[in-house]
Amino acid sequence: MIVTRSWLNEWIDLSGITTEDLAKTFNAIGLEVDRMQSYEIPKKIIVGRVLECEKHPDADKLNVCKVDIGTSIRQIVCGASNVREGLDVVVATIGAVMPDGTVIKPVKLRGVESEGMICSAKEIGLEDCQSGIIELDSSIGKYELGQEVCSLATFSDDLIEIELTANRGDCLSIRGVARDLSAAYDRPVKETNINEDEDRRVGIGRILSLSHENDLDVNLRYRAVDLKDLTLPFIVKLRLAQIEDSRETDIEALMLYVTHSSGVILRAYNYGFFCAENETMAKIELKKDENGYASIMSKEKASTVGIIQEEASKVTYNEGTVLLEASYIPPDIISKKMQESKMESGPMYYRTSRGSEPELNQGLDFCLNLIESNSNSSVFGGTIELCDSYENKIVSVTKNEIDEIIGAKIDKVKITKILRNLGFGTTKSSSENFVISVPRFRHDISHKQDIVEEIVRLVGIDNIPSKPFIFSESSKLEDDYFEYKKRSIYRHKAAQSGFFENVAFVFDEKRVLNEYGFNTTDEKLELLNPIVSTLDTLRPTLMTGLLKAASQNVKNGVTSVKLFEVGSVFSPLREESLKMSFIFSGDTQKENLANAGKPQKVDFAFFTQKISDVIGEFELRQYETLHSLSHIYQSAELLQNGEVMGELFRVHPNVEDSYGLEATYICELDFVKLSYGLKIAKKSSKYQAAFRDLSIIMPEAMSYEKVKNVIEAHSSEELIRFYPVDKYSDESLGENMSLSIRFVLQSFDKTLEEEDITSSMDSILAALNSELGIGLR
Repeated sequence: MIVTRSWLNEWIDLSGITTEDLAKTFNAIGLEVDRMQSYEIPKKIIVGRVLECEKHPDADKLNVCKVDIGTSIRQIVCGASNVREGLDVVVATIGAVMPDGTVIKPVKLRGVESEGMICSAKEIGLEDCQSGIIELDSSIGKYELGQEVCSLATFSDDLIEIELTANRGDCLSIRGVARDLSAAYDRPVKETNINEDEDRRVGIGRILSLSHENDLDVNLRYRAVDLKDLTLPFIVKLRLAQIEDSRETDIEALMLYVTHSSGVILRAYNYGFFCAENETMAKIELKKDENGYASIMSKEKASTVGIIQEEASKVTYNEGTVLLEASYIPPDIISKKMQESKMESGPMYYRTSRGSEPELNQGLDFCLNLIESNSNSSVFGGTIELCDSYENKIVSVTKNEIDEIIGAKIDKVKITKILRNLGFGTTKSSSENFVISVPRFRHDISHKQDIVEEIVRLVGIDNIPSKPFIFSESSKLEDDYFEYKKRSIYRHKAAQSGFFENVAFVFDEKRVLNEYGFNTTDEKLELLNPIVSTLDTLRPTLMTGLLKAASQNVKNGVTSVKLFEVGSVFSPLREESLKMSFIFSGDTQKENLANAGKPQKVDFAFFTQKISDVIGEFELRQYETLHSLSHIYQSAELLQNGEVMGELFRVHPNVEDSYGLEATYICELDFVKLSYGLKIAKKSSKYQAAFRDLSIIMPEAMSYEKVKNVIEAHSSEELIRFYPVDKYSDESLGENMSLSIRFVLQSFDKTLEEEDITSSMDSILAALNSELGIGLR
């Protein structure tokens, strides 16, 4: 963003502030100065006026001019095509040293004496802003003939180029930069005076109508002017050259100047483009185009709001009716739309996409004042406009929160001044709480931290007193640490029990998962761009991944595969949870002399014991899985402390064959439910424990769980645990079997006597007989 001191001074009073101080302030408030340039016009270059202008008698391209330089009238030969009688010009007098080192001396040009030189902008060290010599006018302020040009603010100026971050679109204008300076220096921003005389003007409604679709999220405002004899003032030409931009026509150049000055995006339209044949009423349609952009339409597209104007709708004439448009579209909307459906953009898209000035009237009125001041044009009265509904964002923050974040106490009055000068509303604030209304041009402000950042950058980081850094280590034993520690402990336990860790992607093959009956990710939430076709969904289980890993190990010659994995799985709605899974396939041990080279294969009991080695004691309950990976008769629900933790089963023989595996067992657990915490010591008896074995005849079809529940319900205090130790059946028992259960009894008060043990056992046997109809063998 390029600004000049004189241009800024039109929006904020900079008297008493040097350019060096201005640059330091810019850097302090976050507007980094990238480049500075001072214009130093040499002495003896003054203001003159051409009184006479005649052709040179001996040169077609030269003119002999009589120039009033205030103290005298000089004869100067000039070759500029735009020199003419009555023109105020810049004259380098005798003795002036030009920026390129040339010294001005009296000379004869084709036999005619010349005392000085009428200068172009480039010749005195300014940007080349117009063809020929400088044509001075009132736009540079008051001046007198003979006055040295270096005393005029427009010529002895300083240019500053500011590097803006992408979020500071509000500073892509002179007014926006002045607004930040207003907060830094606590000086008000100057507002332009608008001269309106609507009663004497023809209303715009007589020549223009606007129709539009709903919900387009745009603000538009139209004015109309009958353009005549428009002449761009010198200061406009100079400043456009200084910001290194230009336009083909004067009206387009004026739009650019006002946009850079005010921040409002302006466009000029050919009035006839919107008029049908033999009609004088222009009709503008605002609607979405085929790509969903808000577009200005007539018989064809005139422009896309905020992005580009079509060549056919631009003004190419110097006289006639012109439609002026001021527009605003939220930067987040236009940027997001551009990402979805890219299109060619014009020079104003950069400003629009970063946030232009939403106060449209301010830019339009400024533009119309310039047109009326520099032409014989007449302006139509009134406006035609379209406004979207918008409520300013509200951010609440307490004075205490501001002080805590900054690390210093800032005076409440100073904070209020800063916020108001930046355009924030604070009318609803209380003594200790700021209720801040964020203006629309600050779309980057949404949280209290953003507000505090604005305060800090305007107070100045160097003005906040430094404090010694106090380091006090706080406890790091938070939930995330305990979660990490729990996972680490169980991984080590699994490794110590002979399992190897498997690490896999959180993706899996949807076809395989569906084949085995798992619920996969909902279609609306599915992966848009899978890595490969075999990893096309989020995994709902770790088991299929372990099966693939086990299969690969077997193919590589491993006869005993023991793997585990701790990882995330996902529900159809992408709800994440943590599981721990184990797989054991093949031999229980390596071939050796003790097993005669024929080690046993893993079975249900062996695998169950291996899982217990990792997670501790648990119970198994008959269970039918919801998927088809499991063996019908070898699957169980795993419980700890009465809570279901997961499932344990043998893999179905068909699945084992498909993966090339021998006997294979899998266990998958809800990792969150696994116990983790301090071990609590329990009181133990010092008296000897007694053991009793009972062999019970029961139907083979009866589950052990029924027997267990009856025993638990009728056990005495002395019964500390019981468990089955043997199962026997033969033809003599028919459909029954003999189940041997070992009971462990112990008292905290004494060594149990025989009658105590017999009484406890009799109570259990009586309950088994009465409730289940079973008894001793």
